[in-house]
Amino acid sequence: MPEIAAGPSGLGTSASRLAPAAHPPLPRPDDRDGHEPPRPAPVDPAHAFRAAGHRHGLAPLPYRERQWGDGSHSPLYCPETVRDDPALADEVDRRLVAWAERVGLHEGRMEQFSATGYGRLAMLTHPDADDPDQLLIAAQMNAAWWAADDYYADETDLGATPTELPPRLALVMSAMDPPPPAGDYTRQLEEEIESDPVLVSLRSAIAHVTRHASPSQVMRVCNTTFQMYVSWDAYAAWRYLETPPPVWRYLAARQHDSFYTSMTLIDVVGAYDLPADLFYDRRFHTALMQAGTASVLVNDLHSVAREAADELPDSNVILLIAAEEGCSTREATERAVAMHNDFVRGFEASRRQLDTVPSVELKRFLRGAQAWMAGCLEWHSTSSRYQS
Repeated sequence: MPEIAAGPSGLGTSASRLAPAAHPPLPRPDDRDGHEPPRPAPVDPAHAFRAAGHRHGLAPLPYRERQWGDGSHSPLYCPETVRDDPALADEVDRRLVAWAERVGLHEGRMEQFSATGYGRLAMLTHPDADDPDQLLIAAQMNAAWWAADDYYADETDLGATPTELPPRLALVMSAMDPPPPAGDYTRQLEEEIESDPVLVSLRSAIAHVTRHASPSQVMRVCNTTFQMYVSWDAYAAWRYLETPPPVWRYLAARQHDSFYTSMTLIDVVGAYDLPADLFYDRRFHTALMQAGTASVLVNDLHSVAREAADELPDSNVILLIAAEEGCSTREATERAVAMHNDFVRGFEASRRQLDTVPSVELKRFLRGAQAWMAGCLEWHSTSSRYQS
């Protein structure tokens, strides 16, 4: 006979159940994970949570139509940017570059890496965090995800090849989520991981997540990463076979390869924990997927010229719409803008459905998703990666 749950269940009730006294001991983080102890005296976490809520509020952010690119296309419907603090961004970037040098990431390309501004991305997209070490979590994970994209998936001049992508991504899973020991085979696995700066960066970044996150949050980040990589394998096949997918099939893959992955860090960076029963509830999951897809379409809009110029062009919604519909790139861009705006409005409708859920963490996370969409647009408009 199944055991009866000792308490209420369902959306919004997990916080009412008694929590264990403490999380079980976590694995010791990698000493190269970039963590720097806070300089000021530590504060009570409950006070920090209340202070952040008071400083930024829980009310939804306002939306407006925002210009982007050279201003010649229709505007993107997006929330207002919450914060732009260059000094904080510079501090996170300083720590990020020092970490990248320690793990060997982007050797010989550090000036270009530094100019990209992943620390600024973290500052813009996580406005409810002021601690540079917390923001470094997001900067590291995004930098490592993008490095895998560049070196494994997209940039042929950096060694990306479609046929090598699937086995490389399989090693990513073992770097982030170590399998059980298998004797000498594990030694060989470790040697391979340690020889690849991308794998080292992903392992080190998830180690820093582990310092600050619950076990559930850590595995959420890992499993969402692996989900994203299934879509990458589809892109590799399309690229290798030189058979661009129809737009519907691309979007089916892209919605699981979106900034939803980055958004899984919102509560980790914000120093709270949205319970798994809330995070994986279908209504919230749909809302966050809508926000993540809207933001990744911003990436497609800003990177279309870069991706079209590659020796083996990557899938991009603008290029695919233009080819499928026989229209100009400009017209395809307008259709992509309209699609982005529909996803944002869809997120807003989903968020309103969740208004009645009695969870401060849920409201804070939904506001964080709005802030992520806003900061993502701001960053793409200023990062050197998308200005050439």
